[in-house]
Amino acid sequence: MPPRRRTDPTAGLAGLQRALAPDAARTDVATAVRFTLEELAARAPGGSVEVRVPPFGAVQCVEGPRHTRGTPPNVVETDPRTWLELAVGALTFADAQAAGRVSASGARADLGDLLPLLPAPEPPVGGSGTGAASPTVGA
Repeated sequence: MPPRRRTDPTAGLAGLQRALAPDAARTDVATAVRFTLEELAARAPGGSVEVRVPPFGAVQCVEGPRHTRGTPPNVVETDPRTWLELAVGALTFADAQAAGRVSASGARADLGDLLPLLPAPEPPVGGSGTGAASPTVGA
């Protein structure tokens, strides 16, 4: 059973659009990170990989042996900006690893096949409306 969503998808998508701006508010970045982590966990349920995006969140995902204590054997960790770029396809997982922007350890820690999660939101046009993309969000 996929984890229960804590972030409303509409609020998450709006936060994601705002969080991708260079001058994004911390609250928008936090909302976007949590929303995209929840989306990852919904699309790849499981407990064999822990994805950490400090200081905003972490999820366990990907089918396989569930980890319950201590440091998990499969860990992906990155900063919020890199995570959001990965989530919308502005950056590939392989390129992020090569640039040292993501740390991945363990045999199951390659998220390349799971990303991007959503298309990049369209920027607002002339400030009229939100310009938010309407991707299908998994349950």
